[in-house]
Amino acid sequence: MENRHPQRVEDYTTANLILIFVNLLWMFGILWSWLGIGAVLVAGAVINHMIARLEAVRARREAAMDRFGKPDAQGCNLSPDDPDPV
Repeated sequence: MENRHPQRVEDYTTANLILIFVNLLWMFGILWSWLGIGAVLVAGAVINHMIARLEAVRARREAAMDRFGKPDAQGCNLSPDDPDPV
């Protein structure tokens, strides 16, 4: 049996960001044609707010992981200096 190492995967971040931009552009264009620029501004503000909330949640989760350590296989957060891990 051959022991193959995983090969490097291409980074598609730029392509995904361009695709998101194109999709938002046509969705905002349709929204603007149906409801006007006010609806586009409100939708943009809502999307911005949701991105900010997602960033805050991820930062909180990352801080909790740093504080308590990464969970083990059972989902328990045991720090190495814990005198009684039971």
